[in-house]
Amino acid sequence: MALLPQLDYEYTEREVTDTFLGYDHNLKIADGAFFHTENLTTDRYPLMANRPRRGRVKALAAPGGLLGKEKLAWVEDGTLYYGGTATALTGLAAGKKQLVSMGAYIVIFPDKQYYNTADPDDYGSMEARYSSAGAVQYRLCRADGSEYQKPSVSASEPESPVNGQLWIDTAQGVHVMKSWSAVQVEWVEIPTVYTKLIFVSEGELPGLFSRYDGVTISGAAAEACNGEKVLYEVGGGDGVRDYIVVVGLLDEAMQQTEGYVKIERRVPDLDYVVEAQNRLWGCKYGVADGQNLNEIYCCALGDFKNWRQYMGLSTDSWTASVGSDGPWTGAVNYLGYPMFFKENRIHRVVVSAVGAHQITETVCRGVQTGCAGSLQVVNETLLYKSRTDICAYQGSFPTGISQALGEEKYSEATAGAVGDRYYIAMADSAGDRHLFVYDLRRGLWMREDDLPATEFARLGNELYCIADGALWTLLGSEGEREPYVSWEAETGMLYYQYPDRKYVSRFNLRLYMEEGAEIDVYLMYDSSGEWVRQGRIKMRGTRTVTLPIRPRRCDHLRMKLRGKGEVRLYSIARILTIGSDVG
Repeated sequence: MALLPQLDYEYTEREVTDTFLGYDHNLKIADGAFFHTENLTTDRYPLMANRPRRGRVKALAAPGGLLGKEKLAWVEDGTLYYGGTATALTGLAAGKKQLVSMGAYIVIFPDKQYYNTADPDDYGSMEARYSSAGAVQYRLCRADGSEYQKPSVSASEPESPVNGQLWIDTAQGVHVMKSWSAVQVEWVEIPTVYTKLIFVSEGELPGLFSRYDGVTISGAAAEACNGEKVLYEVGGGDGVRDYIVVVGLLDEAMQQTEGYVKIERRVPDLDYVVEAQNRLWGCKYGVADGQNLNEIYCCALGDFKNWRQYMGLSTDSWTASVGSDGPWTGAVNYLGYPMFFKENRIHRVVVSAVGAHQITETVCRGVQTGCAGSLQVVNETLLYKSRTDICAYQGSFPTGISQALGEEKYSEATAGAVGDRYYIAMADSAGDRHLFVYDLRRGLWMREDDLPATEFARLGNELYCIADGALWTLLGSEGEREPYVSWEAETGMLYYQYPDRKYVSRFNLRLYMEEGAEIDVYLMYDSSGEWVRQGRIKMRGTRTVTLPIRPRRCDHLRMKLRGKGEVRLYSIARILTIGSDVG
């Protein structure tokens, strides 16, 4: 009797993916990860969910700079705004700004302007300049401005001196001022002699300068008064001749009637500026005043106006040259210490309580050119964009964390942080913008969309950004919120043919959807490039639904979910069927 082939009985198995792992733009990705995402978030992990609706706070004309203090500050069309109100600080140049917080003050570079948030009448330029408009008188004086009696000037000692008599000794070629001491019965050298410069400025000088300002003086007839000086006293007022006191020794009282005496308090041109330990710290690479510079600076302690105050104290300003080559690419305050970056270096300033600051150098991945805005501290971890990847730094060497972003090369990065999340907007090699979010606690990435954010600032539990000529809240706590969020998730390659003759006969998607939400499901077979829609759900109420999808047989496939409104994906179940040898 002839025997016919016997067909095996088909039976089914079920595999469930109920943990979703975010964005992974590589050829082979983990189960639960997505090759492409749009407007998704890890907030509901392990579920897949859409991001919060953003809020559009207001349109901005020519924005440039954003800062979070007790209130939000930004620059719009040359005016500083604080807490949504225009301040008296206007006339700022067009272009990108660095807004830095120091105590109650906001300092603005490269304009070198400041604004006191606690006293709206206290604002203006960090620099000051004065040029004499009339005769200038020079008098020997003490540090407080009190004038000396006229001294004698000679190479030999005056005869029959009396107590307190002054004598300028010229015997050694260097003039030294001495005072006769009747107690010691000898001439005692006065270690520091000061000169008072008296101007006809009627209160202008005291309005521009303060005691202990570090200034540059030029044009003075008394050569000892020219150069880098500290103002030990500034005085005068309306109707009174103004004066300054500097270190310098005069042979005799003088009056200058020709030329101009110029007094300048300068702030260096800085590439990047940060605040750390009650000082501003900055860096400069390039040519300034005819000199090639590769330097790091800090202002005097607690005084952002003074960058050339040298009095031999621990509170002095400070400047140091750096030997590493190449321009600076960014700066940040990390754990209380200023850090400055080049593309292949990290320079950390070890701040000393006695003013003996030191610079350390680490040869490693630094910040990519044009990505200074990517520097953000998230839960004591410093994140930034290097040339090759996005790095996490915790004090030793950086570690790459952006393997999930794939092989695409990004640039022009700027970033913000709120909670455990790092938001970074970058341009790809084609120039298209992308906004990615990294969940530091879970180690997961998401791509949100193509929002062209240029500035970020955190205020409380909200992250603000400037994009498309408007101010936005990314978590939607302020402003006119989007009516809904359109979102998308595309899986990696799903293998259809399993070992042991298994194949996928059905997908079941378990979703929670709010009223008005909708979702479309698409499948692409065998990398054909064509997405085939499998079905749609549009909710009339808020509930949980199961959407069955029956794919056709193929070697492999991809799945795309596209929808709008509030959706939570709990799981994707694959129903596996074992077929026959001949089926």
